[in-house]
Formats: sequence, C-alpha cells, structure tokens
Amino acid sequence: MGPKARKSGNKKKTITKAEQLKQLQEEEEKRLREEEEARLKFEKEELERLEKQRIEKEKWQQLEKKDLERRPEELEELYSLEECFPEAEKLKQDSRSLSQWKRYIQCDGSPDPSVPQEMNTFISLWKEETNETFEIVIEKSKLVLQLIEKLKLMLLETAPRDLRDKNIIQYEGSISQLQELLHLKFNIATEILLRQASTLADLDTGNMEKIIQDENVTLYVWANLKKNPRYKSVRFSDTQTGFEIPRILATSDIALRLLHTHYDHVTPPQAAPAPSPQHTSAASELFKSETKSTTEAASQEAQEDSKPQERGSVFIQEGEIKVDEQVDSEVQMTSVKKESKATECELEMKLLSETVAAAQLNLIKNAPEKPEVSESKEVDLCQFTILGGVYHLDILELPPQCKPVKGWMMVEILKEGLQKFTYPPEITENFETENAFPPIEVTLQVQEKVAFFEEPMVARWDAKGKYWRTDGISDVYYTPEKKLISFNLETFGPVTLMQDTHINMPYQSWELQPLDVNKALLTVTTVFTEIQIQIKENLCMLASIKVKDKGPWSVLEGKWMTPIPFISALKETGLNIFPTAYSHFYVVINNKVPLVEMKAYRQMALLSSAIAFGWSKWNTLCDSTNVVFKVREHLTEEHTDIPNWALFMFSGDRARRLKINEESESFSEALGEETELHSTLYHMVKDFASKEAIEKVRSSSCQFIDSVCHMLLSTRVLSYS
Repeated sequence: MGPKARKSGNKKKTITKAEQLKQLQEEEEKRLREEEEARLKFEKEELERLEKQRIEKEKWQQLEKKDLERRPEELEELYSLEECFPEAEKLKQDSRSLSQWKRYIQCDGSPDPSVPQEMNTFISLWKEETNETFEIVIEKSKLVLQLIEKLKLMLLETAPRDLRDKNIIQYEGSISQLQELLHLKFNIATEILLRQASTLADLDTGNMEKIIQDENVTLYVWANLKKNPRYKSVRFSDTQTGFEIPRILATSDIALRLLHTHYDHVTPPQAAPAPSPQHTSAASELFKSETKSTTEAASQEAQEDSKPQERGSVFIQEGEIKVDEQVDSEVQMTSVKKESKATECELEMKLLSETVAAAQLNLIKNAPEKPEVSESKEVDLCQFTILGGVYHLDILELPPQCKPVKGWMMVEILKEGLQKFTYPPEITENFETENAFPPIEVTLQVQEKVAFFEEPMVARWDAKGKYWRTDGISDVYYTPEKKLISFNLETFGPVTLMQDTHINMPYQSWELQPLDVNKALLTVTTVFTEIQIQIKENLCMLASIKVKDKGPWSVLEGKWMTPIPFISALKETGLNIFPTAYSHFYVVINNKVPLVEMKAYRQMALLSSAIAFGWSKWNTLCDSTNVVFKVREHLTEEHTDIPNWALFMFSGDRARRLKINEESESFSEALGEETELHSTLYHMVKDFASKEAIEKVRSSSCQFIDSVCHMLLSTRVLSYS
C-alpha cells in the first residue's frame, strides 16, 4: 500500500509537455497584451502631449503675434516716458550754470577753479607768502581742498561733449599744483614749528611734543631735545599714537613727524585712453541699432528709425559712453552688417562697461584688460582701496633753535630748508652689527569714520616706482575695538591702510522699494552689512547701515547729497557697493548681457515711485540674455510679513510674468496664468497694477528717475547679486 501511494503522488506533480507549452503560450499572450496596452497608452499620452504642445505653441504664437502688433505702440509710449532722461540732463546743465553764476556774483575772494587765470594767481600769491604757522596753513588748506574737490567734480559731472581736452589738462594740472603746494606749505610750517622746539619743551621730559588737529589734517610732532638713550617710547599725550625708536634715534638730533592727511594726495590718478571719433561713432551706431526691436518687420523699423535712435543716443550722451581705443572700428561695422550675435554681444559688453563706469563717476578709469602690476609686492589699486587717508611718517633733522638775545629771538635759517634724517643710514661702517638699525614700531589711530570689515592691509609708498608696496612692513596687529593698528616699519615714508575693494561683493540680496512719489529706498545686503540708500529728486542719503554686532554706524547717515559726491563719500568710508570696470576680474558674478541689464535699470527706474523690485534666486539660473527679479505694487509704507511678489523675466525687448515663485522646486520659463507678453516692463506692470500706481509712475520727477537709474547702474544689482 505504501509504494502505491508514493507512485500516485508522483503522478500529480508531473506536468506534461502539452501543459508546459500551454502555460508558455498564455504567458506570451499576456506579455503581448501588456505590451500592446503599454503601446496604446504611450501613443495616447504622446498624442495628448503633442496636442498640449500644439495648443501651447499656438497660444504662444498668438501671444507673440499680439505682442508684435502692439509693440510699436508700446515702444512709442516707452520712448515718451524716457524723455525724462534728456530732461534730467538738461536740468543738471542748468544747475551747473546757475552754480557758476552764483559763484561769480558771490565775490568772496575765492578763485573760480574753472578760470585758469584766477587759479594761477591764487597759486602764485600763496607761494609768495612766507612764515605761515601750521595753524594758518591748516586754515588755508580748507579752501585749497574745496577747490580740489570742485575741480574733481567738474571732471566727473561734466559730459564729454561739454569738456574739451584743454579743460581736462587745465583742471588736472590745477589739482596737481594745489596738492604739491599744500604739502610744501605743511613742510615749511613744520620747519617753523621745529625752530621753536626748545621754547615749547615739556617740563617733565625736556622734549617737545605737539598735536595740531583739524577735520582734514592731524599733525603729531616730537623733537628730541634731551637725547636720552633710555627714552625710546614716544607716545603722544592722551592718545595711543606713537613710536618705539631704537637707541641711535634716541641719541640723535632729530624730530619725528606724523602728518595724517584724511585725503590721498600721494597716489597719482590713473590714466584712461581717449576714444577716437571713429570708435565712438561705430559703437553708437551699434548701440542705437540694438535699442530697436529685432522682431519687427523691416518696413516698421524704417518708419520708426528716427525715434528709437534718437532715444538711444540720449543715453550715450547721458552716460558719457567711451569705447576703448583697442577696439577696431572696421570689425564693429562688419559685425553689424553680418549681424553676428556673438560679436555684437562682445561689443555690447565693452559698451556697457564704459556706460556703467561713467555712471560710477569715472572714479576708476576703464581699460579692456586687467591691469598688471610690475612686481609681487606692488599693490593692485584695482583690487584694493585706500581708506582713511595717508600717514606721512618722517624722521627730520632738528633745525637750529631760536635763542633769546637782548630781547630778540635769533634763529639761524638754513638755506636748504627742512631736511630728512636717513634711516637706516646709507653708510654703516662705524656700526658693529645690523641690529643697530632695527625696524621702528609704529602705532596709528584709525580714522573713526572709516569702516574696516577685516584687518587692514598696510602699504608704504615707493617714491621711485610711484606705487604702493607691502614689503618692509612686519608684525601687523589690529585692534578693532580701539581702532588702533601697530606694525614694524623698516624705513619711514608715506604709509596707508587698505581694504579689498570688493569685500562687500557679490551682494546677498537687494530691494528697491517706493516710499512715495519721487521717493524710494534701495537696500543692498552684503556678507558684512545691510546698506539702505534713500533717494528723492536728485539727492541720495544713507538712511541706515547695519554692521554685525555694532548696530547703526556712519557719519554719513542723514546727509543728503547728489549721486556723484554721495557715491564718492561711501567709497571713502569703506562702504563700497559700486563695481568698477575691472571688478569682474576679482568677483564671481552673475554676468548678464549689458544691454539687457541697462534697459532693465532704466525701466525699473521709471516705475520706482509705485512698484517695488527685489532679488530673486532664479536670476542666477536663467541665461545671460535674461534677468529675473521680483515685482510687486507698493503704494503704502505698511510692512507685510508675506508680500505678494510676482516674478518677472526680462530680455531687453520682451517682458513676461513667470508661473513659478521663489519657493518653487525648479526654474521654468512658463508663463503665469492669464498673463501676456509685453515689449516693456512698464506695460507688463500695467496688466496688474492699479490706476493709482500708474498715475504715480507717470507723475514721477525726471530728476528722481535719473537718480534711481544712476544708483542701479552704479551698484549693478542684477549682475553682482
């Protein structure tokens, strides 16, 4: 019974070949059926996708067609709005003329810096004056510094068409003469002071110590009258400023002078090549041709040729565009004829780099290539900026002292004048070791109004090479709380403190917010600080500055200035958020096509009385031919925790509202729901803005719009954020 049961069980488990074949056939039929279902599903989905794509394409074509149809009307309206720029330029010229007339009728005895005869007379008469004390020279220096500043502003603010080459040479020559004469007068006054050192000696030490301070100049003088070898620490009373001198100086007939000028008259101005008329003409033609719509028909372009070109040339004049001499005009014209997009883009880059630099007051002259330094120790002045002026450190030979003789003060006046004491001496044969001439320890007080976000770099002036260098300086120690810096110096001469020009670049974010009609607030947030600039009419003001762990700071807060002096003042205090033509060599930037960037700034300025703009993270992900930023209507100063921002993308000749927002997972150029394409930002904004907002925009002052545009061009927030 047992074996039979096992045999019966084996029969049940056995599958015949027919059954196997049938099973395989069923599986194959199932696989084919599934494949067919998948194919049909794919075909259905593909048809749906193609249909959706077709519908979207038709919708896009309809939007494009609609945009092209109304483009002439929109551009015409934009050009009428942009009439504010030449109008603002005319008001600037009128203001300069009025200022010149007021100066003429004022008759206060001060010379007119624009008149060479008056400047020459002023300089000659001051040269003839002798025996001026340091106090008198300091008082006279106020007028001299005002004249220098006026001359610099005349060079910066005057349009090239109104400034001849001979005027430039005249102004720059007057500046140089005034600077040299002022320093000469300081030396003569120092000599007069040192002749009286014995009569001014301190009762405790027997040496003379003197501090003379003014808002522009501070003088520290110490005369070694006792020659005490133990007296090696020189500290000026009530300050930490001073020197640690070696024995040889402690026993020498010398005086130590620290003349701190809060300005820099040492560094020579950087020269810029002048553009030839051919280059300017060719670049202007390219610029004007690019301002017109590239999608319009040739006949429409011909009809509108005069107006767009006229408006385009306005900005060239307003921005004082110059083109580098190394650009070949023939290549430019060829590129225009061939309509080579790559070449045009390259030329536009050159064009706007000059435009932006002009908007930045030409504080740093332009060059097509990165400037080279002659040696490793030379400071690159395109990378570093002098802050807090110059410290003129000198070891002087003590002149003969005044002596009372029968009620008279007799003094021997040396024909050669004030002489410097050479340290270390050129001949050292009489000294046993080199340790007799160790470096001199110097402690300096950093100017209060200057902000150093990192330890300053100390540099000394090379009189022969005419540049700043960093060798010969050691053991630098900076105390930010007390604003003191100490270092060892091998040889005396002019010394200065420097900071990285681009320490606040790139910016972390930015926002342009309306405050009222003809009032706006530009906020730029950097790694170290948040700077708020208020703009009204043709004036700018530092509204607030937030420095980490320090709270509000700056002597500039609350002072209204025109854009050019305002930008200069911010740079001089270390609050530099203004790129130069060289900045892209030192900062990783989000580079945009210059013409697109420029058009965006102009149109943002037109809307700035009622529309707020802000930084968007998607601006770094779109290509260089587009810019992306946040936009919203802003009519009141009420703060909202979740502002209703929209995202706009602008290519210079087309604006669109995007479907995505700042919280989206990925970037997409898809249009927002129920939105259209427009040729300008102004008309894109009109689709959602209220009538009150548009009325505010259209009633904006031309000077206010020009000032906002100037600040946007100077900060270049779309490329440096």
